[in-house]
Amino acid sequence: MTQVVAAKSPGGATGTYRTQPVKNVVLVHGAWADGSSWDKIIPLLEKKGLHVAAVHLPFTTFDDDVAAVKRTLALEDRPVLLVGHSYGGAVITEAGNDPKVAGLVYVAAFAPDNNQSAGDLNSQYPPTPGAAEFRPDANGFLRLTDKGVAEDFAQDLSSAEKKVLAATQGQTSGPKELGAKVTTAAWRNKPSFYIVADQDRMIAPELENKLAAQLHAKTMHTSSSHVPMLSHPTEVANFISDAAGNQRTDSSR
Repeated sequence: MTQVVAAKSPGGATGTYRTQPVKNVVLVHGAWADGSSWDKIIPLLEKKGLHVAAVHLPFTTFDDDVAAVKRTLALEDRPVLLVGHSYGGAVITEAGNDPKVAGLVYVAAFAPDNNQSAGDLNSQYPPTPGAAEFRPDANGFLRLTDKGVAEDFAQDLSSAEKKVLAATQGQTSGPKELGAKVTTAAWRNKPSFYIVADQDRMIAPELENKLAAQLHAKTMHTSSSHVPMLSHPTEVANFISDAAGNQRTDSSR
């Protein structure tokens, strides 16, 4: 079941909203994933006339991840709708201050405030089931077990899809990314949209609900795992497309 809740004021922002849609969308994946996690979304958005680019994060440090997004934004014409999944939400919260970015879409994602990290947000709630399935290597980079992928990360996907996700996951540098503080939260001055995954076993749905309310975001609830863009691609693509048509013209710049 999918439910969309309108925001009183998207992102808490003020201004005049565009009558024509934003044409450029940049997608940012989360931890234990790569750009292919958007492979169901990209063709759906392109069919709607949107130009789409998917970033590949290096997973070395938070600053490196933000820089990767900024390099992609530099290649786009303005304006851009910036979309982040999971940890990618923290990345777009920082990178979204780029003047080309017209709005932010969070997909089961962290949305830290100023001087706050994804880890800070996560610590506000008891550990989710997926938290027990992280395994560090000799250098401290974290991998999610195959069991964690199958039962907690993507429990509503097919067995074949789960195996692909487990095989292609990126190793995350842990505190260098999840513990890094956002300097300026872009959602404080740009319209925001949020997809809550009600069956999420990686990020607490209660936290996602809290963040959506804090952002004053237009919100969609979907009965999905942590990866709604893979389990409910049509609904997610429609939500992103709708967000691209409701962006603010920032006359303050």
